[in-house]
Amino acid sequence: MTLQLTLAVDDIERSKRFYSEGLGCTIQQDAGVYVNLLLSDGSSTLGLMTREALAQEARIGTNASGFPGVMLQHGVGSQAEVDATLAAAERAGGRIAKPAERAPWAYRGYVADPDGYLWQIATAAAS
Repeated sequence: MTLQLTLAVDDIERSKRFYSEGLGCTIQQDAGVYVNLLLSDGSSTLGLMTREALAQEARIGTNASGFPGVMLQHGVGSQAEVDATLAAAERAGGRIAKPAERAPWAYRGYVADPDGYLWQIATAAAS
């Protein structure tokens, strides 16, 4: 299992500067509205995404009651595992926020836990 914390931020450049220059994280990917950083100890990654882009990506609103501003990511090994994990999460009380679909970089879907915290279930695997 891999875990990445993605934070919804108001100013991506300000946040990128804070985490890279202030905390010593290495920028692994910079896609404008999304930045992926390797934490300074090399054990985990941190994603930064503009609040609007993350809300749009998951097809949810940005108001305080509907969007907590944080997305957790659970990485699995295949598309079948993405589908199975989303189904299991829904059975366990989660709410599918966005069904799984292919993106250029991954196959992923979103599920909200019972408290509304958003999880992206994803794989980079082709099948």
